[in-house]
Amino acid sequence: MIVVKVGGEILEGDAVRPLAADVAALAARGERIAVVHGGGPQATAMQKRLGIEPNVVAGRRITDAATLDVIKTVVAGRLNIDLCGALLAAGAQPVGLHGASSRAVAAERRPPTVVSGAGPDPVDFGLVGDVTGFNEPLLALLLDAGFVPVLACLGGDAHGGVLNINADIVANQLAGALGA
Repeated sequence: MIVVKVGGEILEGDAVRPLAADVAALAARGERIAVVHGGGPQATAMQKRLGIEPNVVAGRRITDAATLDVIKTVVAGRLNIDLCGALLAAGAQPVGLHGASSRAVAAERRPPTVVSGAGPDPVDFGLVGDVTGFNEPLLALLLDAGFVPVLACLGGDAHGGVLNINADIVANQLAGALGA
């Protein structure tokens, strides 16, 4: 089992093509492979275009409702679709997913937390989640059939809510859950 984490920087321009080719080659070889991606730079750029000033504390994005809309549009929308398209063009069988896709990434809202570098008071990150699990039967079904799950860094809570999650955390926890 292989989990690949792709940062937003790779998802622009021609940089994604060699990555997509490598993932497709691994999948063609019979490897079970899942991809997790972020999109922080693109989300920040979109926020600025929309006149929404990004609010970052100690390197972490505070996510209000407007920011979450941007993340959903950019990360689970354009970037997930474009990455799936690049993988498809390279010969893989990608399936784009996010937390609202049958809780492919299950999460709960992060409580206010004291953060190093942000002072002594707890920081409320808003609509930011912590991973609580994955829909492993769904992922196994896809992986067993030769598909490549492509997970955007959004989690779904038990009530249908969507939460922003750092892609590194999603990838790290997915790797552990799937024994990568």
